[in-house]
Amino acid sequence: MSTRIAFLKGHGTENDFVIVPDPENAVALPPAAVAALCDRRAGLGGDGLLHVVRSGAHPEARHLAAEAEWFMDYRNGDGSVAEMCGNGVRVFARYLQHAGHVTEGDLAVATRGGVKTVHLAKNGDITVGMGRAVLPEGEVTVRVGERSWPARNVNMGNPHAVAFVADLAHAGELRAAPPVTPATAYPDGVNVEFVADRGPRHVAMRVHERGSGETRSCGTGACAVAVAAARRDGTDPAVTGTPVTYTVDVPGGTLVITERPDGEIEMTGPAVIVAEGEIDPEWWTGAAV
Repeated sequence: MSTRIAFLKGHGTENDFVIVPDPENAVALPPAAVAALCDRRAGLGGDGLLHVVRSGAHPEARHLAAEAEWFMDYRNGDGSVAEMCGNGVRVFARYLQHAGHVTEGDLAVATRGGVKTVHLAKNGDITVGMGRAVLPEGEVTVRVGERSWPARNVNMGNPHAVAFVADLAHAGELRAAPPVTPATAYPDGVNVEFVADRGPRHVAMRVHERGSGETRSCGTGACAVAVAAARRDGTDPAVTGTPVTYTVDVPGGTLVITERPDGEIEMTGPAVIVAEGEIDPEWWTGAAV
C-alpha cells in the first residue's frame, strides 16, 4: 500500500480514540492493525478506534443510510468490533463538525446499536440520544478478590453489569476483567461498572470495558449507571412520570445523564479533537499482518 491513511486523535472525558476518516469504506481494518494503532507504546494510543464511513458505503449500515448519512464503525482497543460507544459518538460528531461535514445543531449517526440522535450545542457540549435501556431479568454477581456484590444487568446496546460499592478502591486495579456470574448472562463479554455515591443524584464510577481494560470514561456505562441508580433510588421515570438526571463523575471528567418517562436517555458531555496526521504506509503494512 503506497497511499497514506489519514488519522486524528480525540477524546471525550478522556476516553480516547484513534479516528480514521474513510467515507467510501476503502480502508481495510484487520483486528491486528486496529490493536496496533491503539497500542499506547508502539502505536498512536487509544481506548478504541472510530472508523468514519458513509452509511451507504458500509454493508452493515446501508439499511440505515436513509436515516443517517454517517456510520460509526467502532472497534475496541484490542481490534474487536463493538455495538456502541457513547463517548465515541460524541467524538465522532465532533470530528464531523471539525471536518466541515456538519455544523451546530442536530444530526443522526448510525451505529451497530441503531441510529443515535446528536445535538452539537453552541457552548461546545454534545448531547447524544442513547435510546432506551433494557434490563434483563436474573441475578448477576461481580467479584474482585474476596469481595462480591450484586449487580444490575443493563443493556445500552452493549452489555453492562453495574455494582454499587462503598469505595471505588474496592474495584482493584481493573487490569483484567472482573469475574461476573453467571457467565451465561453475558455470552459476548461485559462492561463492568463500580459505583459510589457522592450526593443526591450524584455518583462516581470506575469501569472495566471489555476489550479495552479500565478506561477513563464510558458513555454507555454512565447511562447504565444512571439507570441502575434510578431503580435503586426509587426515581424510575416510568414510575414517577418525571424525568430524572444524574451527574456521573468518571476519572476523566463528568457526564450528565437524563432519563425520561418514555425511557429515552440523553447523555451530555464534552468532546475534543487533539491532533491529526498520517499513518506511515510501511508501518501500516507491517501492523496489518
